Amino acid sequence: MVRPTVLPKRFVAWLWPYLEAFSGRTRPTVAALTVGTVLAVGPRTVTNALRTLGLADEPGFAAFHRVLNRNAWSGLGLARTLARALVAAFVPDGPILVGVDHTLERRRGPCIGPASQYRDAARSSKEQTVTSRGLRWLTTMLLVEVPFAGRIWGLPMLTALVPSRSWCEANGRRYRPTTAWARALLLRVHRWFPDRLVVAVMDGEFAALDLLDALSPYLIAVTRLRLDARLFDPPSDRPGEHPNTPQG
Repeated sequence: MVRPTVLPKRFVAWLWPYLEAFSGRTRPTVAALTVGTVLAVGPRTVTNALRTLGLADEPGFAAFHRVLNRNAWSGLGLARTLARALVAAFVPDGPILVGVDHTLERRRGPCIGPASQYRDAARSSKEQTVTSRGLRWLTTMLLVEVPFAGRIWGLPMLTALVPSRSWCEANGRRYRPTTAWARALLLRVHRWFPDRLVVAVMDGEFAALDLLDALSPYLIAVTRLRLDARLFDPPSDRPGEHPNTPQG
């Protein structure tokens, strides 16, 4: 049995929109984990959060771990609540600028099934490419200028795991490339804010015609082109030829 953790009323009121995604029995445990994660120094793990709360010797510690590995809750619902809170706080009107990029979480071990070898951007350079084993996450971030920082920050609001091709084939799942995941995430953001102009900023990896074509009816996508890209105006009609005349 987990001992109840007394939390400030203001904190519970601020956290309540997110707690609604959980069952009534799980909400106190989630609230306690949130406090421990905010106050923890070092890794944001369940064990460290319990240690910060003074619950390192709690006999019912397994209940806190079950929140992440067994309990049923909607991560998509939490992401929608977070996205709406960020937009209301930082971009109440005007275009919503969204950045899309993937990040590598270095993980090892036989139980990390979706992990694979990916390019490690933090350890690679122009002269050398370094790969690391881990999980690849694709994140959509709200790009805003944080007042106390004095520069633009990317605030994550919706993240999806991009499994490797080998893992999908071994587990009978359809493999989806990074561009397909980017399409799904950005269209989801558009559905959350149907009355707002969404501008997506991506790097050259997402400069795929099928992705840009799928996004064009709903939002503006800005990507980097190849250095040897050649852009032309549409070819003009031949003199005296109707544009709809069938060719022999």
